Amino acid sequence: MTAQPHPGAPSGGYPPPPAGHSAWATGGAVFAGVLMLLNGILAILQGIAAIAEDDVYARIDDYVYKINLTGWGWVLLILGVIAAVVGWGILSGAAWARAVGIAMASLSLIAQFLFLPYQPVWSIIMMAIDVFVIWALAHHQPEPARR
Repeated sequence: MTAQPHPGAPSGGYPPPPAGHSAWATGGAVFAGVLMLLNGILAILQGIAAIAEDDVYARIDDYVYKINLTGWGWVLLILGVIAAVVGWGILSGAAWARAVGIAMASLSLIAQFLFLPYQPVWSIIMMAIDVFVIWALAHHQPEPARR
């Protein structure tokens, strides 16, 4: 009985997987799409809460990037709607969604950094999610369309 090499071995008669097409990259991109969709929905809810009630978040008196909470609410609401649409586009495999997703996650990262004094724990969690989304979408290379 001869031992067969595992399927990823280059000398075993099996071709190596193409670069950028690993299961981790593909799964990461799908997960990034889900996270972006959920991030958008949560940002919408966060924005609505800030618009509806100014006393939902802590008031910060002395802050360099001072903006009233209603203004933050509108920023988060608009970013949330766009992020949810982009997340849906990533999940549906739209070609435009990957680049726009990286840009939106970058904007969300900046917005959450600026929102840090109002909700520190939430902002740090959202910033970590944004970093993962950027990494996953930048690392994933979709398969070329078959004819």
